[in-house]
Amino acid sequence: MRKPPIHKSFLNAFRGVFLMIKSERNFQLELLAFIINLLLIFYLQLSTVDTALILIVSFAVLTAEIFNTAIEKICDFIQPKFDKRIGFIKDISAGAVILMAVLSVIVGILVYWKYIF
Repeated sequence: MRKPPIHKSFLNAFRGVFLMIKSERNFQLELLAFIINLLLIFYLQLSTVDTALILIVSFAVLTAEIFNTAIEKICDFIQPKFDKRIGFIKDISAGAVILMAVLSVIVGILVYWKYIF
């Protein structure tokens, strides 16, 4: 099977992000938090290092959510009916997202604290 041209690969990847924005409520909320962070970066004039830290954790949360959604969709495809084992997989996948979200809040507090107070 031939690989698609690079521009097709990029289009497919961006389509995936668009599908997440369109269909996943948690991703929409996390994207809103990302936009708020962008506004705060410019408003508070964060240093380059602080900006990088905020961007890293923000993108990490969004990425974790994409992986979580992919895992959930695969699980639903493999086993449409309730199964405790599938539930376990989905729960630990969601756990990864919540851990990343907690880390991002901690980093946000550590970074923004010195700019606000």
